[in-house]
Amino acid sequence: MVHLTDKGKAALDELLSKAVAEGKVPGASYAVTGLDKELYYGEAGLKSFEDPSAGKIHDKSLFWICSQTKLVSTIAILQLIEAGKISYETPVVDIIPELANPVVVEDVTSPTSGFKPAQNTILVKHLLNHTSGLYYSPINKLTPEDLNPAYTAIAYEEDHTVEKFFKLVKHRFPAVPLAFEPGTSWMYGWNSDIIVFIVERITGISIQDYTQKHIFGPLGLTRITFHLTPELEKDLVQLTYRRKDGKLEKWAGQLGVIERDVEKMRVLLGGIGLYSTLKDYLALLRHVLLIEAGQETQGILRVETAKSLFVPSIPEGSAANIELFTGWKDVSFGVGLCLATADWPGRRKKGSGFWYGWAGTYYFMDPATGIAVTYGTQVVPTCDVEVVRLWEALERALYAGLEN
Repeated sequence: MVHLTDKGKAALDELLSKAVAEGKVPGASYAVTGLDKELYYGEAGLKSFEDPSAGKIHDKSLFWICSQTKLVSTIAILQLIEAGKISYETPVVDIIPELANPVVVEDVTSPTSGFKPAQNTILVKHLLNHTSGLYYSPINKLTPEDLNPAYTAIAYEEDHTVEKFFKLVKHRFPAVPLAFEPGTSWMYGWNSDIIVFIVERITGISIQDYTQKHIFGPLGLTRITFHLTPELEKDLVQLTYRRKDGKLEKWAGQLGVIERDVEKMRVLLGGIGLYSTLKDYLALLRHVLLIEAGQETQGILRVETAKSLFVPSIPEGSAANIELFTGWKDVSFGVGLCLATADWPGRRKKGSGFWYGWAGTYYFMDPATGIAVTYGTQVVPTCDVEVVRLWEALERALYAGLEN
């Protein structure tokens, strides 16, 4: 089994502490597991920018993991597919009538673009790899760095319902807009939110209750949730805002974020809604890797299902859209996961699956090496330069310190 040398651990410790000491990030945490045991956990910095009274980040600190939620949503619907309650080929409109008669937009970047009725049907399999045509509109944000309105509390005007969600997604169109005909290309969008609505309608319970019963509960995970209770909120790492001049400043609602009040939430967002400690999310990743490796006898998924996560499934040529969106080279998309189609020099290996969260969290699973990794900050706007730089440096130091 792979293990991390003492020198490797020291290198990770130094990177975290140096980044915080130099003011590159206000706080960060990093956790690594092998198939048989945890290999590393480290943290540095405060839970709230320049506020010592908030306390330091620790292993029970919660992060808003945003789009890392998508993997959990994927696992939920895969369980229903395994149970025969739905299939990959099921038309989504059969369960979500709000998706009837979608329209394909001629130019998703134009506020006056024309559109036409979609000819293809959105199938469940299209939601799982972002080939449905659903997209996060870039033209109905207040500023380029904002989340889309359907992901912000203020846009709901206290009407936190699925009906309001679809109204916000439709924007000015007569039906839900698509960037292309379903099944023909790749674009990042509302797919995981629709997945959660499917799960809720098939099971008759909320995704919060479903995940606690069928995903988190069986794994003994108690600090990963769609419901940020007052007790859990005490351990939440607060957002920090990076101004355009590069300076960090304390969070004061500079950008719109999701509704946190459990009493108001009647729509749970499968694309962005989870809060978690790094260790709980890492435990989930380790479980998936163990299933994929055929080493888990009580898996929440079947072996063949877990393996399918890591198999490219998008149309030929559409990987260019992933590269355009992320800036990453040598990538494709499987089921719920972005995939490395070649070794990343000094970093994750070919076949690794990964993604990230809008507020500065990242993860990957590397089946070839037998490790999984989570990384957490809470710096916005998304893809902050210093957050990404530290993430990449930590990964290189990790692989340099691994031994078999």
